[in-house]
Amino acid sequence: MSRAASPFSPRVVLALLAVGAGAFLLFLYAIGAGWTGREDRDGGAHAAANGLNGFAGLVRLLEAQGHEVSLSRSEARLDEEALLVLTPPVFADGEAVAEIVEARRYYGPTLLILPKWWAGRADGLDGLDVPQGWVVLDDAVAPEWLGELDGLDDAEAAIAERKRWQGMGLAGALPAPSTALALEADSVATREWASVLALVTDDHGDILVGYLNDNGDYPILDEAAGYSPTDEADEDLWPVVVVAEPDLMNNYGMADRTRAELAHAIVDAALEDYDLPVVFDLTLPGLGRSENLMTLAFAPPFLAATLCLMLAGLVIAWRALRRFGPPVAEAPALAMGKRQLARNGAGLVERARRWRLLGAPYAALVGGRIAEALAIREADPAAREAAIARALAARGIAADYPARAEALRRARRPTELLRAAGALRTIERILTP
Repeated sequence: MSRAASPFSPRVVLALLAVGAGAFLLFLYAIGAGWTGREDRDGGAHAAANGLNGFAGLVRLLEAQGHEVSLSRSEARLDEEALLVLTPPVFADGEAVAEIVEARRYYGPTLLILPKWWAGRADGLDGLDVPQGWVVLDDAVAPEWLGELDGLDDAEAAIAERKRWQGMGLAGALPAPSTALALEADSVATREWASVLALVTDDHGDILVGYLNDNGDYPILDEAAGYSPTDEADEDLWPVVVVAEPDLMNNYGMADRTRAELAHAIVDAALEDYDLPVVFDLTLPGLGRSENLMTLAFAPPFLAATLCLMLAGLVIAWRALRRFGPPVAEAPALAMGKRQLARNGAGLVERARRWRLLGAPYAALVGGRIAEALAIREADPAAREAAIARALAARGIAADYPARAEALRRARRPTELLRAAGALRTIERILTP
């Protein structure tokens, strides 16, 4: 017996479950991946931007040259053993930048690219049909927070006309010579000491690219700068390379092959011949993302547990689909019939613990069957017991039936009941083999 068939076909139900489960998993992944609707190609000066002031071209160049490159949206990766490329915006918090640089001195090298461009998104201007992320460069300014960095306390960055650059064995022209940014040489160097050693200079001798002279052991950078350290160096210290002119490494600069070669040479020199990954920070430009439970669920080592849960869900769904169809009607809670009725009564007596009520009815029941087997028709119980006793004696059965029946009627405990019932039942089995 089964119920009526479902009005929905198995295929419709399966499709509904698949779409719903897929949408739910996509929603969880979107939470973990940080799909907030904000676009990376927002016209900013960072590694995810493809505008003139962005650094997506540098990322692709380093990847093509065999470097392990990644974009970091988490502040937890600022202390990784890697070359960290910082691209703070013009309005950045100088103290925050200084803390990041200082905290990394014994973790890995740092490449700080200073900002200078004010830019607007070109794809939002009327009359311009350009790809997403393209920008219109407005004005160039020097960052005012530069003096908050340790080692650059007295450094002065200025916008001026600078036509050419030279250094690292290369030379070339700047893409925007009228608005070039550089560290003025007389602000970072004296006859006795230079806080910044020049790697690339302009035609006026100002520093376009340099590194902090902080008593660290940087043989490759020292060779590129033509510097010979005299004091004992700290071999555990990592270098901080400062790129004052961002047009040497941004997408604007990558349009020229020589500038691209210079950018790659600067990165290789900052790595100091160590095989380290290159991490471009996106937290300073405002594209950071905090960790949450969904992020952890789709990231190792918790990804394995997430996949196991998904697999378990698929197994459960498959089992549910395999039993699809009209289910068998449920059996009644109470079975019908004399046997079940007797069991129910016995269960009730057991729960009530009224054992004294069982002896007399069972004695009468067995006595009736014995009287029927002996063809005794007496209706009175006492007369029937006497007739049964005479009939058993006549048949040579030595059994005191009245005494056994009385013992059963007087029984009060389960053991007494079983013993007396067994004795009475023995007589019945003799008569009805």
